[in-house]
Amino acid sequence: MTLNPDEVDITFSMGDRFNLPLPFWGSAMDGVVDVDFAIAMGRLGGVAVLNLDGVHTRYEDSAPIIKKIAAADKSTVNAVLREAYKEPVKPHLISERIKAIKAAGVACAVSTVPARAEERADVVQKAGADVLVVQGTVLTARHSSRSYHQLAFEDLVRACAIPVVVGNCVHYETALELMETGIAGILVGVGPGAACTTRGVLGVGVPQVTATADVAAARDEHMRRGGLRVAVITDGGMRIGADVCKAFASGADAVMIGTPLAGSEEAASKGFNWGMATPDPNLPRGTRIQVGTKATLSEILLGPARVDDGTQNFAGALRSALGVCGAHDIAEFQHVEMVIAPSIVSEGKVFQQAQHVGMGKS
Repeated sequence: MTLNPDEVDITFSMGDRFNLPLPFWGSAMDGVVDVDFAIAMGRLGGVAVLNLDGVHTRYEDSAPIIKKIAAADKSTVNAVLREAYKEPVKPHLISERIKAIKAAGVACAVSTVPARAEERADVVQKAGADVLVVQGTVLTARHSSRSYHQLAFEDLVRACAIPVVVGNCVHYETALELMETGIAGILVGVGPGAACTTRGVLGVGVPQVTATADVAAARDEHMRRGGLRVAVITDGGMRIGADVCKAFASGADAVMIGTPLAGSEEAASKGFNWGMATPDPNLPRGTRIQVGTKATLSEILLGPARVDDGTQNFAGALRSALGVCGAHDIAEFQHVEMVIAPSIVSEGKVFQQAQHVGMGKS
């Protein structure tokens, strides 16, 4: 059976406390998400995560800093990044940024490193944020250190009246332990992002389809044991509509995307992107990339697409994929059959490849 794409349900919910018309999250990357971008994405039905450890909470006016990073040449950009991020985060700017987003009447999600999650939780909630994201390269429910305090997710969840999302994670058992702490959502992915170099620097990572399927299996087991459904959010590694659709088919409830949105007219850097760990003074795990400005945010998320390569109208692609597979909603789509077919993108595409059009552009 196939369905009318206009009649399928692609909404996102995280319990009873957080709902979105679109299952799309904007990554907490400074080159993409500033206050204006968060507002624009919220008005389209998604949510963009503001990085509380980024330049937008370090400088009263972050625009000149973003421009300086974007303008730096390849030989100096890492030094420019390190210098820009030496400025301390200012607590009053955290509140101001959140209030500005909420004043526009849209959802507000913010991201913090684990070491600052407890101290920021109260400020974030009082300012009106809807979701607190705690994000690191890899997070686990159990962490050992003799030199600093370990964040207890159970305590953080109890202290927050808003949903807590944590990440990143790629492993079944790790995900299951995290879910048992009471979190509302979990980010999936280590190193797949276009601007991320974690896999090259640390040699750590799992392909996104495998990682998503494993974490989704942990979600299902958690529910079987009587736990609440935890939203699985595939984070990074998606470039075109097909990638987005495969993430949902693998078990994702939502996707978090960065570089495709960096190519929007509304992006903070107007065509550049760099990862959250890129400015690390000791071990950078990301790089600045240039993607160019290609479309409006509305065209990327909702269409209509002006190109034929899958880089625009992600919502339309997802709706059509559900319709073709006969899935009424994302939950049903998570049960479609998947096959390993490396050549599927090139099968029968000789002329597209030779002429560098459609699926032969890359």
